[in-house]
Amino acid sequence: MKLALYPRYKPSGVEWVREIPEEWASFRLRFVAITSVTKKEVRELDPETKASFIPMEAVGEYGGLDLDTTKPLSEVVDGYTYFRNGDVIVAKITPCFENGKGALANRMFNGIGFGTTELHVLRPSGNLDARFLLYLTFSDHFRRIGTASMFGAGGQKRISDDFIRNFRHPVPSLSEQRAIASFLDRETAKIDGLVARKERLMELLQEKRTALITRAVTRGLDPNVSMKDSGVEWLGEIPAHWDVKPLKSISELQTGLTLGKRYKGEAMTIRPYLRVANVQDGYLALNDIAEVEVPIRDVERFELQSGDVLMTEGGDFDKLGRGHVWNDQLTQCLHQNHIFVVRPRPSALTSHFLALVMSSAYGRAYFTATAKQSTNLASTNSTKLRNLPVPLPGLDGQVEITRWANRETAKIDALIAKVRQAIGYLKEFRTALISAAVTGKIDVREEAS
Repeated sequence: MKLALYPRYKPSGVEWVREIPEEWASFRLRFVAITSVTKKEVRELDPETKASFIPMEAVGEYGGLDLDTTKPLSEVVDGYTYFRNGDVIVAKITPCFENGKGALANRMFNGIGFGTTELHVLRPSGNLDARFLLYLTFSDHFRRIGTASMFGAGGQKRISDDFIRNFRHPVPSLSEQRAIASFLDRETAKIDGLVARKERLMELLQEKRTALITRAVTRGLDPNVSMKDSGVEWLGEIPAHWDVKPLKSISELQTGLTLGKRYKGEAMTIRPYLRVANVQDGYLALNDIAEVEVPIRDVERFELQSGDVLMTEGGDFDKLGRGHVWNDQLTQCLHQNHIFVVRPRPSALTSHFLALVMSSAYGRAYFTATAKQSTNLASTNSTKLRNLPVPLPGLDGQVEITRWANRETAKIDALIAKVRQAIGYLKEFRTALISAAVTGKIDVREEAS
């Protein structure tokens, strides 16, 4: 896409913008939008008046609201953030802010909504178009400068009210704002369509990967082998020469360290330990490892060993039950109590075969069916894990299946990586296009007509 520049520019007075089109002016947001919205206008309504209820999970990344839930004003007018149709909402907490959570509020029940207190509300003045303001909050500079200004400790940093009020940004005429917003509506929709198609391709590749693993660990590699009923509902038939054994009979289960205990008169040591955040969907995230002080006598009880299979106690449905093999990536590392460690008995079960079983459709079906479930989340326990029926070829067969599965999934993983990279490029282009348009680095007026 080749877009024109404006004919003339002038200094903006804003360091990060530098120059802006000659007809534009720079304003702090508090001069063009209300940044502190009062609830007075809804307190006079009937307490049983319905309003859209929008928790953080209902706020989309870079636009969109889930409006499925409504509640009466009596339940939400106190303790929640209020906004109305035409307001722009922006997540204030990490990582939601960095991930672009925010939206233009519209089509809400009775035109009003309430949501988490972790939202900033911006109500544009008569000289500011709401869609232009929304794109302003999606721009790279708004998110980048905002992230740098966050305050708070640990993982609970927030964007301050002062940052929102005092953020200075170039603003064109109202008609030009609308032209820019219309151009971005059209162009970002095209990009989003491409992203959606590539995300669907990634889903299909993941499904193919799972199906490949599932067939290998439940039916073996020989298509002509004789089969028998496994006696397990989620498993079906398995090769006639295989066994099915509960995990507890072919492995040991190690539970983890409970944090927050106080110790007196104990000889202590400091060790790295794995948290749930370190055990991700398909990989271990080891760039941020915490440390904990524990009694020396407890180290052996909670220490990881090479070949351990790690599994989180709970989380999203699609992550529950997936195993990750620990290969001594860190020395003397412990694990938190929300991470189970399965230690296979070498005479019966290999770690990598068990990890494949856990990541197969069969493994996920077992853990999903036996899990304790709530909205979008599921959790298991040590009893359910110990009772997992494991389809079991001999050790040589396990090694052969693992080698074959690793070779075949590597091909799919390479394709997935390329698609994921393409999605990343498209999202970067989307953000760059928004940033250039709302700061006047490109002239889109003719493109918008």
